[in-house]
Amino acid sequence: MDAQTPVADTTAGLMPQSKQVAAGIFALPPLPYAENALEPVISANTVKLHYGKHHKSYVDTLNTLVVGTPFAGMTLEQIITSTAGKAEHAPIFNNAAQAWNHTFYWRSLAPNGARIPPAALKAQIASSFGDLEALKKELGTAATTQFGSGWAWLVLDGVKLKVVKTGNAENPLTAGMKPLLTIDVWEHAYYLDFQNRRPDYVKRLLDELINWEFAADNLIAA
Repeated sequence: MDAQTPVADTTAGLMPQSKQVAAGIFALPPLPYAENALEPVISANTVKLHYGKHHKSYVDTLNTLVVGTPFAGMTLEQIITSTAGKAEHAPIFNNAAQAWNHTFYWRSLAPNGARIPPAALKAQIASSFGDLEALKKELGTAATTQFGSGWAWLVLDGVKLKVVKTGNAENPLTAGMKPLLTIDVWEHAYYLDFQNRRPDYVKRLLDELINWEFAADNLIAA
């Protein structure tokens, strides 16, 4: 993919759906922006490795694993909820969840992300956290204190917004919560640019790249 060529945004404004091109065969969704679009916070080199190697590997491995199983032909969401917590299906769960999580992560970011959430989301944030700065502080704490690899999420749980963190491939779908946005804290998401300075990476995302429009649209669609 040419880092200088913008990619068509085929999932604008809504939670990304799994892209299945044939029974049991999932395709790597295109990035919603060019590989260099998140600079200077996230470099084109990081996006190229993260998307083109790690994210692609989860999709490719999942396609291999589901062949000849009852999960062939299911959506990613169905696979995730059907395999969660079942040790015998852990490889399928991990790769399906990571494929879904990464697509959601790319949509949770935007070049020159909006500084102020849309009105409906802003009102929900005020009701649940007090104000945007309080939410950003809680999200930042969740992302920086997640031990090892994992994710920090803003979710809708019932009628309230909350922040949760999950380890490894886990995500809030398995707990019946509605994800609104996420921050990837696996080291491959930031190590080329920030080395071991995860708090700096998280702060830059929260201040400069979070796609509040995406979160607002997911709230409306809940």
